[in-house]
Amino acid sequence: MKKIILALVFLSVGYVYGQDNYQIKNLEVNTKYSDFGVSYYGSDAIYASSKPQDNKSRKNWTNGQPYLDLYRGLIDGTGEIIDSESFSDQIDTKYHESNAVFTKDLKTVYFTRNNYFDGDYRKDTLGWNNLKMFRADVGDQGDWVNITPMPFNDDNYSVGHPALSPDEHTLYFISDMPGSMGQTDIFSAAINADGSYGAPMNLGSQVNTYGKEMFPYVSQKGNLYFSSDSRGGQGGLDVYVVPLNNKSIAPVNLGSPINSSQDDFAFIINNEKKNGYFSSNRTGGKGDDDIYYFDELKAPEMACSQVIAGTVRDKSNGALLPGAMVTLYKGSEKIESIIVGADARFSFPKMDCATSYRVTGDKEYYQGAEETVTTTDEADLELGLDLNLNPDKAAIAAAEGLDRCQYALDNINTIYFDLDKYYIRPDAAIELEKIVKVMNRCKDIKIEARSHTDSRASDAYNVTLSQNRAQSTVDYIVSRGILADRLTAKGFGETQLVNRCSNGVKCSEGEHQVNRRTEFVIVR
Repeated sequence: MKKIILALVFLSVGYVYGQDNYQIKNLEVNTKYSDFGVSYYGSDAIYASSKPQDNKSRKNWTNGQPYLDLYRGLIDGTGEIIDSESFSDQIDTKYHESNAVFTKDLKTVYFTRNNYFDGDYRKDTLGWNNLKMFRADVGDQGDWVNITPMPFNDDNYSVGHPALSPDEHTLYFISDMPGSMGQTDIFSAAINADGSYGAPMNLGSQVNTYGKEMFPYVSQKGNLYFSSDSRGGQGGLDVYVVPLNNKSIAPVNLGSPINSSQDDFAFIINNEKKNGYFSSNRTGGKGDDDIYYFDELKAPEMACSQVIAGTVRDKSNGALLPGAMVTLYKGSEKIESIIVGADARFSFPKMDCATSYRVTGDKEYYQGAEETVTTTDEADLELGLDLNLNPDKAAIAAAEGLDRCQYALDNINTIYFDLDKYYIRPDAAIELEKIVKVMNRCKDIKIEARSHTDSRASDAYNVTLSQNRAQSTVDYIVSRGILADRLTAKGFGETQLVNRCSNGVKCSEGEHQVNRRTEFVIVR
């Protein structure tokens, strides 16, 4: 049977919310002892403290401090708890009392105490004294009467840390009773109209983990605040919040400054005033556990979030397709496009739950693929979605054909012209016949003839001369049966010399010759 040591329960007891969303301060009411666990009692605060009292100074064995008692203090305009005094002689015993919660009419209280009732200090089969939860009512004289153990208490496990739903129809508490997922879990039980209670129900994996979940509190908005040491927080117990009416949303870590590297717990908030209290044993406090007041500057954002991820592959052979473009759509709205890397993986995080998305994949020489995926209502889930693209055989064949045509064209010699002439020389005609053969074989290509001059004569004259050379080249090819709309002529004058023979530079006739040329480029 799992055990809860009192020192842990009372003293050490997805997503992280952004920093600087709360302002906090350590309260003057704190002592060098353990002070923690504020609850609202009208305009007053009830909290637990182990500070010594004349009638209760006996120290407990877990930490050497006096046993915890409940205290009552007035909340002033700055959030300080002043005029603190013992809360109730009827509720207090010589052992621990802490973690009280009150109905709105202040006539009923639920609180945590050692397994001690009517003078009977009880232990489990292994000799441990566990925690129990009790209920009490206000009597005619204003005293707390009818102190009664809760029906789901047991000597062999602990029950404590009560909290009430806003409508006061549900009681929340922690326990390590059979059916717990971890060391301590948060449970709920219905409060029936006749005063009886429903069977305890574990809140499940949305809230509970293999570790400790403790100190539940339900705000006026129906959000459950609790502490956990097993959700990868900042250290020790961290405070989280999760809506009770949406099972698809994962708990949100409140972040700094609420959470620290130590234990942070017993969070309560007044949603209307946007302030409240929490407890912590962080460095820099006044004692063991201290009470902190906070102002909430920005409320936590809670949303269901899932990840759509997958791989782009060739459907014909399963090969990865790095460089493919993957695009995410929500309805007709384009959300994001990414180019996959060497692993061909894509990932779209923070997708809304229970929402339909469309994912498309595109890559050159492949037919586009499209898949529709609907996220579930489960938080923090990764949905696998592979995109399989069919090779576009027509595009591949066209590309291969273009490559063959380009190869053939690259193996045709540049044609040359005589000085200040643009007629087609016999050696040039041989190469132009090769151009004709390529264009007859490659019916879809278009070619541009790009002609040039040497640097002699003026720039303007050379532009005209080069254009005449380009046109003569085109006219020859057209005369051999190639359609004119498949050819263009463009002259560049002396702007693209291939050697040093620019204006004023002495060069041989052979050096000038290499600049008097026409080159061929596939433009489609």
